[in-house]
Amino acid sequence: MTTQGFKRKLTAILSADVKGYSRLMGEDDEATVRTITAYRKVIAEVVQKYRGRVVDSPGDNILAEFASVIDAVSSSVEIQEELRIRNAELPEDRKMEFRIGVNLGDVIHEEDRIYGDGVNVAARVESLADPGGICVSGTVFDQVESKLPLGYEFLGEQSVKNIPKPVRIYKALMDPEAVGKVIGEQRVEPRRGQRVALVVVTLLLLIVGGLLIWRTAFPPVQIASVEKMAFPLPDKPSIAVLPFDNMSDDPKQEYFSDGLTEQIISSLSKIPYLFVIARNSTFTYKGKAVKVQKVAEDLGVKYVLEGSVQKTPDRVRITAQLVDTITGHHLWSERYDRELEDIFAIQDDITMEIMKAMQVKLTRGEQARLWGKHETTNLEAYEKSQEGRAYILRYSKENNALGRQLLEEAIALDSGFAVAYAFLGWTHFFDARFGWTESRSKSAKMAFEYAQKSLEMDDTLDLARTLLSAVYLVKRQHDEAVVEAERAVALNPGTAHSLGTLAGVLGCSGRWEDSIIYFKKAIRVDPIPPITYLTWLGRAYFMTGQYDESIPTFKKALDRNPNYLPAHAFLAASYISLDKEPEAVAAAEEVLRINPKFSLESYAKTLPYKNKADIDRYVSALRKAGLPESLPLELPDKPSIAVLPFVNMSGDPEQEYFSDGLTEEIITALSKVQRLFVIARNSTFTYKGKPVKVQKVNRELGVRYVLEGSVRKSGDQVRITAQLIDATTGNHLWAERYDRELKDIFVVQDEITKNIIMAMQVKLTDGEQARAAAKGTTNLEAYLKYLQARDYALKLNPESNALGKQLAEEAISLDPEYASAYRLIGGAHMSDLFLGTSKSPKDSIAKAIALTKKAIALDETYAEAYGQLGFLYSITGQYDKGIAEAEKAVAINPNSAQSHYRVGKTLSYAGRWEESIPAYKKAIRLNPIPPNMYLWSLGLSYCYIGQYEEAITWSEKAIRQEPDSLLANRSMTAIYSMSGMEEEARAQAAEVIRIQPKFSLEKWAKRITYKNQEDKERLISALRKAGLK
Repeated sequence: MTTQGFKRKLTAILSADVKGYSRLMGEDDEATVRTITAYRKVIAEVVQKYRGRVVDSPGDNILAEFASVIDAVSSSVEIQEELRIRNAELPEDRKMEFRIGVNLGDVIHEEDRIYGDGVNVAARVESLADPGGICVSGTVFDQVESKLPLGYEFLGEQSVKNIPKPVRIYKALMDPEAVGKVIGEQRVEPRRGQRVALVVVTLLLLIVGGLLIWRTAFPPVQIASVEKMAFPLPDKPSIAVLPFDNMSDDPKQEYFSDGLTEQIISSLSKIPYLFVIARNSTFTYKGKAVKVQKVAEDLGVKYVLEGSVQKTPDRVRITAQLVDTITGHHLWSERYDRELEDIFAIQDDITMEIMKAMQVKLTRGEQARLWGKHETTNLEAYEKSQEGRAYILRYSKENNALGRQLLEEAIALDSGFAVAYAFLGWTHFFDARFGWTESRSKSAKMAFEYAQKSLEMDDTLDLARTLLSAVYLVKRQHDEAVVEAERAVALNPGTAHSLGTLAGVLGCSGRWEDSIIYFKKAIRVDPIPPITYLTWLGRAYFMTGQYDESIPTFKKALDRNPNYLPAHAFLAASYISLDKEPEAVAAAEEVLRINPKFSLESYAKTLPYKNKADIDRYVSALRKAGLPESLPLELPDKPSIAVLPFVNMSGDPEQEYFSDGLTEEIITALSKVQRLFVIARNSTFTYKGKPVKVQKVNRELGVRYVLEGSVRKSGDQVRITAQLIDATTGNHLWAERYDRELKDIFVVQDEITKNIIMAMQVKLTDGEQARAAAKGTTNLEAYLKYLQARDYALKLNPESNALGKQLAEEAISLDPEYASAYRLIGGAHMSDLFLGTSKSPKDSIAKAIALTKKAIALDETYAEAYGQLGFLYSITGQYDKGIAEAEKAVAINPNSAQSHYRVGKTLSYAGRWEESIPAYKKAIRLNPIPPNMYLWSLGLSYCYIGQYEEAITWSEKAIRQEPDSLLANRSMTAIYSMSGMEEEARAQAAEVIRIQPKFSLEKWAKRITYKNQEDKERLISALRKAGLK
């Protein structure tokens, strides 16, 4: 295999898959997908935490790579522990256990993919692991044998396809009693000749080593190139403090060496004459063999400090050395062998020596600030605090709780430990932020109280100020959040945490340009920033319209974590703002992959922005990118179906009415079957002319089955194709093609309806079969005229309404007993009233009632006609008759969304507002993408019973759907006015006048036909109060 043009590298590879995945899918595919999606997220988070990268995750397999073998194995252990906890909550037969294999090997790197022998070996190693267990290759074992708190069992040498030599395999033993043991491995003792050779080699090495030490006290350092630096050097001494290596026998002492590193960084960052790289960036090099000149070039600094810590119960040995990477000189080095209780003095010594070496002089005030007080002088409290912080930084519910417990123990040992109180407050904030608590508000309150207590002890503590800022932001107290963040920066202008906090709250307060400035400062101090910094910087670019900057910034964030939902969401918004719809849709699909229950309704409530315009702009972009408004609808308790508009393949746009008509006839026939749940035409026709995935239909309309098809009409011939799909699985249940004469169209409709019902395994009674097969006419020409008439009538404008009426009359002349045509003409006369084209409203209503009654006389099972008659009775003041007729429509066809809407409307006119709400909601469930009138009508009903928040929510949906709707804007004006939101009511009234400049409240009031006069007066009064006349 040639690899020319590809990069090779040595990397640690983690391969994982699920034991028994096929069985789990076969027994319950939906539950399995939910579980593996959640577990993938957990694994990705742990991999990222250990500085790894998920390369691919097809099916039940996950492939990740790490620069460090220790990180790869540590990540594997934490993954199995986390999944073990989660599996404990599942039934025995639903537990999902992963096998993990780790290998260190050579791979080929192509874009974001890796492959080659190293990956193949990892997969083989994984296959030998037990469910919930870990196996490692010999190359991994050789690196980590004594460096992690694990034991190992040698499983022998195993052959791997296309690998010439067998591979040593070891099983990782995670039980505490197994730590340090190697079971089953026989070490080969060297022969006498080999021992002699080893002695000779050792002597030579000692001699060469002695000569080298004699020549120079320190190994040579490769000089860093200023030209290659990722950032320009600051105009003051700049330093990166690398994580001190833990040289203790106990890997659990990592927290101590990490804590020492953090303390040095914290002390140095308080000095205004220094530029100090943040912990987050320097700790990306933890556990890696790294050259200091590379660190300097990556981070843009001149000086690098590195060292090690060896801790015993009562003593500590610390070595440290400071390197000038521009010259390659070692400026200072020292080794400290002290009592453990001297740790605070050692920290001060190291900090002072660094400043001396970099020729930084402090004023007395600065010295006092730096060494005036330590966080605590209680060694045990200090150690518990350091260990607690280490747990908190792992960002999981369990680790956060462990960290909190240790911090509480530290405070019990030293009640004046200000920093411990601040970190304790952060644990409560994280509980509130990530939902790790039963009461978010209670946790936020505790975070606030601990921040205040910390500041009472030390008002110079920037960590407590940033905590206050974060809590204020959660409480939407933006001005206070900015003040506290500014205080934190004033106290410690060199820390990325303070700068990043200020940048974030400035953006949320609407100061997006300032947010960009401070995020750039934060990222300069933290050049390998947290994913949140990149996302929030991208957010600021988006809000300022700098999409060419926001898109690459979000992509950088996603390079860190491909499953970070906010970055995908903002990426979708950025793409759609540039009219890059395919890219926007792809990003939106990623959002739904990560969170299948994502909805704009719930997401908008989490956005902490001060300005509603910022929220509206962002959410509007997400909506345009295709993200759903509401949570996925639950499937009904009976077979449910959406019939998508059949595609017109005739090549003649004038034939659209025919394909649309066929679709509607099938919907009507299916809706007559009470054992089915059938989505209304209005909703399914929103997909007309668009490429659509059945999974999207399933989510948005809440149905299991989707019918799609096409129609080609030519002369007296017609070709119809249809296929029924199970949208939950993607399986095709039935498909057929019909090549018939046009006169057979009614037979074809019947056959399609019958085959759909059979495919959904629904058995019909004789009566249901008769109703489903019932036809309005057998006259083909009359049918075609009616289809054209309906197509025009649905456009709801004066011209098309008149044409629809004319064509329906022509259909009746061809078939005088065509009930559907009579109802359509009746509806057209009713539309004349609302379109303002009626010469005599009284005559129009009379004609509408007479024609609708005629339709019912011709077909007593015509649900739509009963609903129309009920509405006509209500607007003429015959309220009880109106309700009765509308309820007949629902009884005949409970699948008719329009009939349920008409029940709601007749109840509303009768003043039975609360009773109307369930009817409107049923109509919206059957028609999930409903007409505008469904939404504002429901909003008005909520308003009349005093539920103003719900009223506003539904009415806002109506206006969002149709901003120029007079009825929706007028209804919204009344709702705002009745709820006491006078400013909003006046603004909405202005929209009414914009849409209809000659609007007259007096004239419109005469047309209101509410049964209760007080309901009418309340509505008119509300509109008048908003400024309408």
